[in-house]
Amino acid sequence: MVGSHTLPSPYTVAVVLWQAIVSGQLPYHLGMTLLRLVVSFSIAMLMGSAIGIVLGRNQKLNAFFDNWLVIFLNVPALVTIILCYVWLGLVESAAILAVVINKLPNVIVTVREGTRALDHDLLDMARCYGFGKRKTLCHVIWPQLHPFIMAATRSGLALIWKIILVVELLGRSNGMGYQLHLFFQLFDVASILAYTIAFVVVMQVIEFTVLKPLDKTALRWRR
Repeated sequence: MVGSHTLPSPYTVAVVLWQAIVSGQLPYHLGMTLLRLVVSFSIAMLMGSAIGIVLGRNQKLNAFFDNWLVIFLNVPALVTIILCYVWLGLVESAAILAVVINKLPNVIVTVREGTRALDHDLLDMARCYGFGKRKTLCHVIWPQLHPFIMAATRSGLALIWKIILVVELLGRSNGMGYQLHLFFQLFDVASILAYTIAFVVVMQVIEFTVLKPLDKTALRWRR
């Protein structure tokens, strides 16, 4: 029933959200989660893109690592998180590593498939015109890989923040996951919904202020 303790009204959630913002609790914990997201996402994207391009261009390496990629894609995120905490301790580096390990295989596979789909005629043309490696990457390879990079980026953000919440729930003393765990113990549904709304709003802001403009700029050559 709407308005009950287990299903608070929109007004109640809005009041709780405002109080959390004014008190500074929500900005602090949201900031810690976003910091972990930015660090782990950057590492996973940079490493995954580099490895994906190498595997896409080298058939022997791809054949060797293909089965390993399948294994890591199917290892449950919870198992990776627990093992990182057990082996490294309840430290920040273990939390970041757990998120990176869970995201890395997805980026590698996506970029690898994009690299394998590159138009070799365009690469041959760049070679004939004497393009250097940097010019070839910027003007020939990147435009073709862009849709795959953006797919890995969007799916990565959606996946990483969910994993970060579990990481924070299990082994951190701050962040959105830690707070949601406390609210769950207190059966504070209004706070759970308020914090969830805040994070969804932030993700939408990132989408419309960063990803979409970046996508538009990178694809301006099509017009």
